[in-house]
Formats: sequence, C-alpha cells, structure tokens
Amino acid sequence: MTFYKKLSPFYNLALLYFIVSFVLRIVLLFHPITQSSFTFSESLKIFSLGLISDSFVFVLASSFLWLYLIMISNSKYNKPYGYIILGGFIALLIYIASGKSIFDEYGGALPKIVLIFVSIKTLLFSLFLFLPKQRTKLRFWLFAFVIFLYVLLILQNAISEFFFWNEFGVKYNFIAVNYLIYTNEVIGNIMQSYPVVPIFSVLFVITGTITYFITKYSRNYIDEIPNISEKLKITAIYCTFFVSSLFAIPSLAKTENSKNIFVNELQSNGIYKFYLAFQNNKLDYFKFYKTIPDQKAFALLKQQIPAISGQNTLQKVNNDSLEKRKNVVLITVESLSADFMKIYGNKQNITPFLDSLAQKSLLFTNTYAAGNRTVRGLEAVTLCLPPTAGESVVKREDNKNKFSTGSVFLKKGYNVKFMYGGDAFFDNMQDFYSGNGYQIIDKSSFEPNEITFSNVWGVCDEDMYNKAIKVMNSEAKQNKPFFNHIMTVSNHRPFTYPNNKIDIPGNIKSRDGGVKYTDYALKQFFNKAQKQPWFKNTVFVIVADHCASSAGKTELPLDKYRIPALIYSSDIKPEKYNQLMSQIDIMPTLFGLLHFDYESKFFGQDVFKPHYQPRALIATYQDLGLIKDNVLTILSPKQQIKQFQLKLNKKEGLLPEFQIYYDQIPLKSENKNLVDETIAFYQSASYLLKKKEYQFNDLSLTAKNTKLYAKNR
Repeated sequence: MTFYKKLSPFYNLALLYFIVSFVLRIVLLFHPITQSSFTFSESLKIFSLGLISDSFVFVLASSFLWLYLIMISNSKYNKPYGYIILGGFIALLIYIASGKSIFDEYGGALPKIVLIFVSIKTLLFSLFLFLPKQRTKLRFWLFAFVIFLYVLLILQNAISEFFFWNEFGVKYNFIAVNYLIYTNEVIGNIMQSYPVVPIFSVLFVITGTITYFITKYSRNYIDEIPNISEKLKITAIYCTFFVSSLFAIPSLAKTENSKNIFVNELQSNGIYKFYLAFQNNKLDYFKFYKTIPDQKAFALLKQQIPAISGQNTLQKVNNDSLEKRKNVVLITVESLSADFMKIYGNKQNITPFLDSLAQKSLLFTNTYAAGNRTVRGLEAVTLCLPPTAGESVVKREDNKNKFSTGSVFLKKGYNVKFMYGGDAFFDNMQDFYSGNGYQIIDKSSFEPNEITFSNVWGVCDEDMYNKAIKVMNSEAKQNKPFFNHIMTVSNHRPFTYPNNKIDIPGNIKSRDGGVKYTDYALKQFFNKAQKQPWFKNTVFVIVADHCASSAGKTELPLDKYRIPALIYSSDIKPEKYNQLMSQIDIMPTLFGLLHFDYESKFFGQDVFKPHYQPRALIATYQDLGLIKDNVLTILSPKQQIKQFQLKLNKKEGLLPEFQIYYDQIPLKSENKNLVDETIAFYQSASYLLKKKEYQFNDLSLTAKNTKLYAKNR
C-alpha cells in the first residue's frame, strides 16, 4: 500500500468539507437576503480565496482526528502494558467519581461530562483488552463513529451558517457566540421557528450515507495500521500544515477588504468568524440595531444630561460645598441579588450583616444592574456608561485609557487600586484595570501564609479583606487618600468556603451558604476596619456586580436585575433613596456626596441633582433595555423594538420601595418618545466607543500608576 493512502481519512473528509463549503457559498450567493450583484473578479475572489481559507481551517479542525488516528495500535494491549493502562483508567475513574476531584471545583456539568468521557474510554479499552478476537470489528465501528461525528459536524455547521445568514445576512458574529450563552432560550426559539425533527431526520440519513462511503474508502488505515515510522511521517506532515494554518488563516482574513460587505462575508470562513467573535467581543450597533441621526441622538441625550455639550458627553460637574478628600472603598459583591436580603423579602436570614448595615447607610432601594455578568458590573461602576451591544468593554481589545472612576480619583491625587482574590487574568480584568491606571492586587500578590482557604476562583473573601486592610494600612501612611475597588469571589459556584464560620457547612456547596459566608466575611472586614485609624475618614460603597440568575420568562426580567446598593460613612446620614436608578449612577452619586468638582464623560449621573430623570439601563449581550416611566423598551438585532407596560406584582408584607416583581404587558401602541430615548442612550454610547472619544486625556497619570503596579509585581 502506498503511503499516501494512509492519509485517506484526512483527504476524504477534507474533500467533503470543500464540497459542502462550495455548495453553501453558491446557496448564500443566490439567497434573497444577499441583495447585491457581483463582478467576475469578486466571484473569483469569493470562491478561490474562500476555499483556500477553508482548507487551512479544516487542518486545524482535524487535530482531534489526527490525535485519534496516531493513538490506534495493538501493542498497547499487550501484557503487561494493557493491564497497567487499564489500572490507570480505573484509578482516574475512581478519583473523578469521588466528588473531590479538581473538576468538582468548577461545578456545573463539568464533573459529569468528564466522568462520562473517562467511563467510555475505560469501557472501550477494557473491551479491546479482553476481547482480542473482536478487536478488529470494534475498531472498525469506533472508526466509523469518529468519521460519522466529523461528517455530522461539517453538515451541521453548514446548516447553522445557512440559518444564521437567513436571519442576519452575515457569517457568524457575536450573536452566534451569544447563542451558546443563552442555550435554553435559543433552543426553544429554534424548536418553535423551524421543523427541527424533519431537518435532523434528513441530516442523520445523509450523514450516515456519506459516512458509509468515506469509511469504505478510508478503512485501509485501520486494516493495516501504520507503524511508528509511518505515524511519525503523518505527524510531521500534519504539524507542518497545522503551523502553516496558524499564519495563513489570519493573513487570508485580511484580504476580506472589499467595499461590498457581501463579498467579504461570502469569502470568509464561518468557523474562523466564530472564533473571531470570541476574540473581538463586539456587535456593531449601527449594523444591527435601529438608529436615528447621530445629531438627534446626542440632542435627546442632552435632554437627559443637560450639562453635556455637542456630539459627546463632556460636561463640567461643579459643587458649591468644600470638597471632601475621603478614602473610598468600593466593594462589588459577586452575584448578590436584591431578593437575598431580608428587606426585599428573603426569610432565610442569609444576609444579617448587610441587613443591619443597610439601616445605617444611604440605601438605594431601586437600583438595577447593567447586565448579568461580572464584567458588565465592573464596566458599569468603572466606566459609568450604558451596556453596549456585544461583550463588555472590559473584555474588548480597545479597553484602555478610558474615562473611568479611577481616572477621576487619579486626577484628585488618590492612590487607585483594583483588588481581586482570584487571578486578574480571568475575564481580562488585569488588562482592563492596569490599562486604565489601576494598580492590581490579586491572588499572585498574596504570600502563602496569607491564604487560609481557596478554590478555583481564588482566595476566600476573608483572606481578600485581610489583605486589603494590610494594603490600606500601608496606604494610610503615605499621606494620600486611596480609592480601592474590591471584587469578591466567594458567592460563586462551587460555593465552597472555610468551614465553622457560619451555620451552613462550606463543603455542601449551597447557594445560600455562599451568600451567607459572603455576608459573614463582609462583617469581619468591617469589624477589623473599624479598628484602623483611617476608618472614620473612609466611605464604603457596596453594590452587587449582577444578580445570581438572569433566566426568566421575558428577554429582560426585571427581578433578575434588581440589586442592593448602599453607601456607608460615619458622616453620611442614613436614609433611603427610592427613585429608579442604574448601576452606572452609583459612582457619580458618590462624587456628588464628596462634593467633587471634575470634568466628566459619564452617562451615569448624580441622582441627587435636580436635573436627574429616573431611569435604568439593563441589557444582555444583545437585548438593550431602558426602564423609564413604568415602561420597558428593548432594542434587539435586526432593528427590532419591543415595549412593555410594567405592572407591579405585589408581594405581601413588603414596603413599596422593596417590591421587585413586575408583569410585562406588551404595549398596544408604540411610545415613540421612549423608543427614541432608548436609541439615544445606546447609539451615542456605541458612537463614542467606536470613535474612541470615551478616553481619559491625561495619560501621564494612568501611566504613572501602571508603572507602579508593574514595579510592585
């Protein structure tokens, strides 16, 4: 048998992928949504460069096939190696099934997935080991199954690309990524929108037929398993193509530069576009959402924020009173829904300290989170701008030198730090905060003796707070005020924390336990902070990053965005502020309480100013909402707009300001003024980010603080 036939599984699957890609491009080219004509050179570019790109993408996608094929052998089942390997599989299986493996730290479905995978591997290895006479037959069916999966994925991807084009007229973008995040909602929508059973029935029949022919013409690989020398040749050839693909794919993507957008989209490879969507984290507002003229958008925004001037949000914020140069500690608490607190109706008594602190604080009873992920909460309190479409600015490439709460403090001469008990590389926090002038204290800053408990997310909240107090004691000696932003981690799956701290054991991994321990750790922090000389000159801001869950019966269920928010200081009068407000208003309101004079670009406002108009901005990655005048307006891709009248669904025994449940009743007729206001908020924010006008101009301050951070690392 000639050597090239050993590569038959690769080139037969590659041929299928090229044929499917070619047919798909023709179908999309003539699709009704493709409202464009193409020159001969454009058509040639679409199919030639497109197919070349596909070939390199297939090389990367076939890495699992390569790994499977080179692992096929008979020698590994010989004595004693076969029994040693089987013993290793069984030991690994017992470890994973024990419930105390590293996979359990991540929680969710991961331990079960790994357990199932290892169980299957163990079973298959056992069959191959103990049934040598059936080994050839078993290997054939396993080989056919692997080919079947590749064929299924190739065809399924083509169908998915077609339906995505049918909806949006483009290859995969961030909406496709978002579909993976909201799997339940998306599957429900697909089930209701398309004849799923007939489509998948036909798909499986076609997949089975194609698999039969590819297996027939590729089985020579398993009939005469390559020897070590041949496997090394196959590996050398594959690795050469693999490395070449890593360079070729991005280079080919740069040729997607036609003025005709359809040419670029048809030329592109959908799988690579999906990967880029993860990397770029952007969804172009101006391409997918309802717009109005930019001038009108900023004119409407000026009605909401009278101090802004022109086509930007630059404004001068002035206060009549003497500025208070107090230290500020901002604590964003992981996944703290309003309904965890007793004042919002919770009867489990899992936030006793926060409930008591709320009585001594300026409490904002009607606050809404900007989004449903940590990075959205961090973005809201740091940049104080609406949650624009796509991923949070925190995770975007263009995330540095933004106008931020940190930049205001830097200009006032404060030390500015971001403190996180985990690895700040996670969710791009290090890149974002260091790029905006914050010094960073994260898990890598801890000495071994400073860590009493940690899990996959980082050190427990008590350890983080103890570290924070050490840092603040040091800062207090520098004769400069400090602003420290602390992000907690303990109230997060797997909800593990030190035992013997609260009446819910840390090893049972309960949500209530996570909340109660978070509250307990916060109490310990305040108890220790009260003993420090800087305490009386410090303002504490406590706000959730987002709620514990975002799932609901509607696109934007209001109760899943309602969060606790309070400001505590010895000289701030305890009271309740009951007007509707957004997470982006927290820090501008604090600046007002400190009587700061400063130039601002914030969309967030001081809610105590007379011009403030109550409203809240809430969003997913693609649904952008405005709550105002008891109406929820939602902007969605494809220029869709929905509006709902909000009817309070009262819960007995709660004060009016702590009622959080609303029925959303579709408006019979559109409230155009609110639609335009919603567009104005999100379009103007998207415009400023796109044009790089939401920047902090005094880069010397952020650079200085960033250098200090790098030096201290």
